[in-house]
Amino acid sequence: MTIPICPGPIRATKRPSYRPPAGATDTHAHIFGPVGRFPFSAERTYTPEECTAEDYATLLSTIGFQRAALVQGGAHGTDNSAIIDAIARSGGNYRGVAVIAPGLGTDRLEALHASGIRGVRLSTMSGSGIPFSQLERLATEVDELGWHVVLHFKEASELLDVVPVLERMRNPFVLDHMARITAEEGVSSAPFRAILRLLETDRCYVKLASMYRLSSEPYPHRDLLPMIHAVVAARPDRVIWGSNWPHPIHYHGVMPNDGDLVDLIPLWAPEPIAQQKMLVDNPAELYGFGKP
Repeated sequence: MTIPICPGPIRATKRPSYRPPAGATDTHAHIFGPVGRFPFSAERTYTPEECTAEDYATLLSTIGFQRAALVQGGAHGTDNSAIIDAIARSGGNYRGVAVIAPGLGTDRLEALHASGIRGVRLSTMSGSGIPFSQLERLATEVDELGWHVVLHFKEASELLDVVPVLERMRNPFVLDHMARITAEEGVSSAPFRAILRLLETDRCYVKLASMYRLSSEPYPHRDLLPMIHAVVAARPDRVIWGSNWPHPIHYHGVMPNDGDLVDLIPLWAPEPIAQQKMLVDNPAELYGFGKP
């Protein structure tokens, strides 16, 4: 099978007009390569451009953010070395979300924790990901470390199947990309009603990242505003923001400029208090950052 090659990001990042508060955290970015040090997985389902820790540091500075949570990308499978290396060189400004199989054992999990990993990701988007059938076991294994669980859905309807597990497990959990609910599905859909129900657990976080994939309209994607505003109004203390740099598996549509994505933040959360929570306070609690 031929492995498709992903388009790369826009390298000439626009400097946004919006200035985020001190300690602002991008909670969703990937590091790919360099492949000479960190080879791609043979089981990957896509091949991205090399997008290194140095490339990302430049991006982060341009958009005015200081902190980041690096999410293991599917192209590297369960070898988390690239993000761990980036975390080690970040001066304490990065944390990580790993992709691991269940059964690693206490010693290996504690080593990952010491390296800055604070969560695990399960996915139905990538053939090399950890499926939701492992959710409860993996959540139990990392609970003692205080880690959260990130769920990456291919279809929003998949959320409905895991609601019972999410309600009974103890870990905080993050719904990646707002559970991939499209603008056409909207606030009246069963998956969106499930999000509002899960927010009542106090352990649910909604990540606003890669939202451009969910819209039927061009930038600034105003058809997403009813859902975004509803989530922010319901639990401003449980919403986080991510760039999704370098936007892997984006085969169709316009490649976003990350500066433009940052400029959507005041449209999504107009109140400065909500922006502070979304960009600084909520990530600090979830990823274990101190005060900026």
